[in-house]
Amino acid sequence: MLFLIILLIIVCIALALFVLIQNPKGGGLATGGSGSNMFGVQRTGDVLEKGTWVLLALIVVLTLSITTIAKTGGTAAAVDSKIQEHLDKMPTPSPIGSSAPATTAPATAPADTAKK
Repeated sequence: MLFLIILLIIVCIALALFVLIQNPKGGGLATGGSGSNMFGVQRTGDVLEKGTWVLLALIVVLTLSITTIAKTGGTAAAVDSKIQEHLDKMPTPSPIGSSAPATTAPATAPADTAKK
């Protein structure tokens, strides 16, 4: 599960870079300092757009798989079971106002001994 979370973070960073590289008017990587571009303006936009959609789909798949693994137990079940065992061993507090007898008697108010 940790591997999937790390992979999700990497894919999110890659998606952010893909979005930042794109030019809103379609220029993107095709505009720049080099005289010979490997792609034209339209070709670069297509590659970046398809890459954006692929990364977005990968984020959805990774997120759903992490959620499914977390709900079914996955590899973190050992840690969760240790925590659950510790919580089961702790005594449960009685609710306020319950009819169970209190273990200690309530303290009485001290008498007013001051002279008037």
